[in-house]
Amino acid sequence: MLEKTNNTAGQTESVRNEQKFAFGLSEFIRSPAMGAFIGMLIVFLIFTMFGYHRNFLSIAGLANWMNFASTVGIIAIPVAFLMISGELDISTGAVMPASAMMLGISVNHYDFPMWLGIVSTLMMASCVGLINGVLVTRTQVPSFIVTLATLFAVGGLTLALSDLLINNTNVSLKSPDWAKAVFGTRYFGFRTSVFWWLGLIAVFWYFLHRSPWGNWVFAMGGDAESARNAGIPVNRMKIWLFILCAVCTSLAGILQVIQFNSAQSATFFNMIFFTIIASVVGGVLLNGGAGSVIGVVFGTMTLGIVQQGINYTEIDRNYSLLIIGVMLLIAVLMNGTFQRLATSWSQTKEGCLI
Repeated sequence: MLEKTNNTAGQTESVRNEQKFAFGLSEFIRSPAMGAFIGMLIVFLIFTMFGYHRNFLSIAGLANWMNFASTVGIIAIPVAFLMISGELDISTGAVMPASAMMLGISVNHYDFPMWLGIVSTLMMASCVGLINGVLVTRTQVPSFIVTLATLFAVGGLTLALSDLLINNTNVSLKSPDWAKAVFGTRYFGFRTSVFWWLGLIAVFWYFLHRSPWGNWVFAMGGDAESARNAGIPVNRMKIWLFILCAVCTSLAGILQVIQFNSAQSATFFNMIFFTIIASVVGGVLLNGGAGSVIGVVFGTMTLGIVQQGINYTEIDRNYSLLIIGVMLLIAVLMNGTFQRLATSWSQTKEGCLI
């Protein structure tokens, strides 16, 4: 009798696992991430067709757009976290060159050990993120305005301090071998930033989709007041998200300056738009509350294919911005549709798993 009961229990558990797998796959199909995957696949096939004879599918061609995507992707996922929580950070365009300049100046002109220069740079970025987070949560000023202010403030300080300290707005950097191996070389044509990005994707996926903190992020974007009433530390969590965004942006700047042995203090306005576009194309809703790490990865890869893959075709490069604009518009229009599908499916799921 006991053996029969155990067999029945085992069969029931097996059926539940199969149902969960089926629902998980169905949820992905109905999620904005699926739209991002389809969009990436279509763009990839189009560029493969037009760029095949120019080695778009070669290792060098793959590495070219992946290298670009990795730099954007390292920043885009934390930006997406903020967007899911109902906030936005556009100060990334200034934090990235500020980090690169700070590392170059501290190591090349003031003889800091490389490890100390990296730690100091990351701490500087953490302070910028902390300022953003505190201002947003304490003043209730929209995060777009707060980070717009810090964008120009950090950008202006970078220019002024660079001119004051080294009398130049550009800096060169000679890195030790270990720093080059970890942050600034190529393996099989791929920059180290690609491997950093892949590692961060795994960490961020676990954070957003498997940890309780990820549930908090979604709850804050859905309804911050309800999340606060449920005991979620909304303000503290948002501050940490701003810090995470700034630190990842700083890491991207560190990777860039060590890779290319130089940096410039000009604000990277394009990076602001690239990270937001990658997030939206990846299925992150503009009003918050929905998004996924894998969707942002697909969005980032799509952006990389368009930006760099066009060089392997006979298509005029000036059309790359047109293609990105059309993709963004389609993504915004489709995200709402996928969200409605996901909502209707979640109700079906609840009824079937009871």
